[in-house]
Amino acid sequence: MKIDVTSFMRIVGILGALLIGGLNAASSQVVLSNSDEPTLYSYCQQFQTLYTQIREQSITPDSARLQFSGIMHGLQTRFRSMETYKQDSIQRDSLRRTGLYFSFPIRGYSTSAIGGTHGEGYRGNGFDLFDYTVRGSHPAQDIFISDRNQDIIDDRTGKPVDILAMSRGLVLAIETSWKPGSEYRGGNWIWVYDPNLHGLFYYAHNSQVDVRPGQWVTAGQKLAEMGRSGFNAYKSRSPTHLHLMYLQIKPDGLPQPINTYEWLLTAKPAK
Repeated sequence: MKIDVTSFMRIVGILGALLIGGLNAASSQVVLSNSDEPTLYSYCQQFQTLYTQIREQSITPDSARLQFSGIMHGLQTRFRSMETYKQDSIQRDSLRRTGLYFSFPIRGYSTSAIGGTHGEGYRGNGFDLFDYTVRGSHPAQDIFISDRNQDIIDDRTGKPVDILAMSRGLVLAIETSWKPGSEYRGGNWIWVYDPNLHGLFYYAHNSQVDVRPGQWVTAGQKLAEMGRSGFNAYKSRSPTHLHLMYLQIKPDGLPQPINTYEWLLTAKPAK
């Protein structure tokens, strides 16, 4: 059988272009890494599994702490190997103080939507990420929208309200299957790891989640739409709000809650 060389080369060129285009499209959504090392996505999978085990109480708090610390150390090591993320503590503190780093996490709203008059809804004492039976603490800021009839539609615009990333980072884990009647707290949530700060942002009570584990997000990018998911947030006594928590990872790889109120005051609003 005789092969037309010109036609063959044309087909090869087309297939090559399609392959490159597909890879470029994938790289815009997912953080890729060296195949010789654990991938960033593998850390996402580990975190997702661990957090589910904590919620299901199928792992002891001590074992959960050990696994969590290993995941955090692994993420830090991976990002420190990238030139872009080689920063010392002074540089990180400077980032946290500047109003150029953070974006306000709710589109169309500002600091007046933060619960309380000076963010006093934050209660960090007694927090334990690894023991699901521990209750009473609230190491977070709740940010409320105008939703008198609790239909998760903004009374002012007649539209759903976008939840935005406060900073750039890697989406570590998400929950999308919460249903009314579930006793799980947080509802449909998102965890995002910020390698510059070496910490975790947690966005809870969403109606829908628009990102996936392994995806890279930038400050101000849409993550979800505000909802009322979660055991307490679903109840009529709870106004519609975003539950925003930040956990700073300590040198031992374990989390320490930090009040984001001052960050929110300097964050850039998104219209």
